[in-house]
Amino acid sequence: MQRCGVKLDGEKGPSCTLRRVHLNCIAATHDRSSCPCAQFLFRAKGTLLCLCLGALLFSIPLHAQSQQSAPASTPLSVGSSTTVCGLTSQSDQQAPGGVSGAVVDTNGSGVIGAHINLQREDRSSSQEALAQDDGQFSFTNVPPGPFRLVISSTGFAAQSIAGNLGSGESCVVPRITLAVATNITEVRVELSPIELAQEQLKDQEKQRVLGVIPNFYVTYAPHAMPLTPKQKFQLAWKSTIDPVSFGVTGAVAGVEQATGTLSGYGQGAQGYAKRYGAAYADLVTGTFIGGAIFPSLLKQDPRYFYKGTGSVRSRVLYAISMSVICKGDNGRWQPNYSGILGSLASGGISNLYYPATDRSDAALTFENMVIGIGETAAVNLLQEFVMRKITPNVPNYNPQTTP
Repeated sequence: MQRCGVKLDGEKGPSCTLRRVHLNCIAATHDRSSCPCAQFLFRAKGTLLCLCLGALLFSIPLHAQSQQSAPASTPLSVGSSTTVCGLTSQSDQQAPGGVSGAVVDTNGSGVIGAHINLQREDRSSSQEALAQDDGQFSFTNVPPGPFRLVISSTGFAAQSIAGNLGSGESCVVPRITLAVATNITEVRVELSPIELAQEQLKDQEKQRVLGVIPNFYVTYAPHAMPLTPKQKFQLAWKSTIDPVSFGVTGAVAGVEQATGTLSGYGQGAQGYAKRYGAAYADLVTGTFIGGAIFPSLLKQDPRYFYKGTGSVRSRVLYAISMSVICKGDNGRWQPNYSGILGSLASGGISNLYYPATDRSDAALTFENMVIGIGETAAVNLLQEFVMRKITPNVPNYNPQTTP
């Protein structure tokens, strides 16, 4: 009998097929280790068994490692750039979730009434809530995805945190601590009454009828500040040295010479110069005495206060009355002692430089004072109804509602 896989009698090559090898090796009575086919099968089975055991052992640590690398669901600490509740559902259906937390102060006490605004990064929607007892707050039906909480409360510095809400997740953010806001002192710089009066005075000094003739002694401010003595003298000085004042004085002197007024001065250039000097002296004494000296001593305002409202009759009566009354530095209306005494004093001083034949006695001085009051009333009527319309650079004040 021949052995499997080996030819006897000098034959070369295998003497059986694979099937026969398998059967012959199983049926053989000789030792299995002596059969090459049996040894091949035994080794193949051992190798296959080792490969299966190795694959099984190798898959166990991989499975354990995949379990260890799963993301933790513990929220992160809160900060201005910290993302909390970072879990994101892998489901295709994005279910809404909730966001809740608590707002406390640095002592750990809840900030009741704190305002919490939940904002979406795509600005599609926002929700608002107020912190309740112990500073607790909550939002429901919050779409999944990135969000931002903006927290504010009176007396505390505002704070904001960012988060990411997973599908169907209930996100509980860590406690939000608000710090006390730094005290901010608001400083308002306002003009003092004197400085405000100076600003109003600058506006008055720009007022010129037809853009030429000075109109400084009228104020259109409804709440004009009283002038200081220095400001009253400043206004008088500004009026007397204005170039237009010199021109008007020259015109008055020319009319007086043409009509023979103050005949004691004679004619010619010398007579004109004397008349010019007398007219300018009248202007200076009348302006300074009636507009600066007496108003400073008696604390009265020499200006005309434009009314601009009410019926025509009320405005006419107001303008006429302003020739004998004036406003005091205390804001109250009172008799215009400054104007009346100033007119008398100016008339008395003029007797010092007028020709002897043209000097006026006391009766004439009082008569001139009455005439002066009438002239002032006429000028006031022009101020109330005409001058403002033909005076450019008038400040845009609202008219007074009461005289």
